[in-house]
Amino acid sequence: MIFDHDHQVGPLLAAALVNADGEESLEGLLVEHRIRRPALSPTDAHEVGAWAVRLRQVFEAESPDDRCARVNALLAEISGALYLSTHDGTPPHLHLAPDTDGITARVRAVTAGGLAFFIASAHGRRFGLCARERCDRAFVDVSRGGRQRYCSARCGNTDAVARHRRAHG
Repeated sequence: MIFDHDHQVGPLLAAALVNADGEESLEGLLVEHRIRRPALSPTDAHEVGAWAVRLRQVFEAESPDDRCARVNALLAEISGALYLSTHDGTPPHLHLAPDTDGITARVRAVTAGGLAFFIASAHGRRFGLCARERCDRAFVDVSRGGRQRYCSARCGNTDAVARHRRAHG
């Protein structure tokens, strides 16, 4: 399964927002994920932070049906229309909110819509919360094999060492 940049931005930004350390780091994440006009007022930062709490519920879902229901609830709150755009000399592509919308509306649209597209193309799998005990970071699996269970190689290695120590006491 190949996920191009257009299909990765929403889910990867959603995971980054869920994993954010606080409202002060949110604007940097928007820049990192190439969100246009990423400046956040204090009110915007608070709203995006609250949205991240809601996004976490999607990553916590234990079944594809539950994930779909949770994303559908988020989709019901966004602008609800698709827009073709050719900004910055790019070829025509879809946006999930008008480019004239404020940053909060655009972040909500790109994350909810991006998760919806990603779930549909990944059959409701390929993302979640880290499988390592005491880690609750969200991840999106864009690997070729689609078997990711950890937020990072470090968590996977830490878990493997802990399992080995338990088994060989």
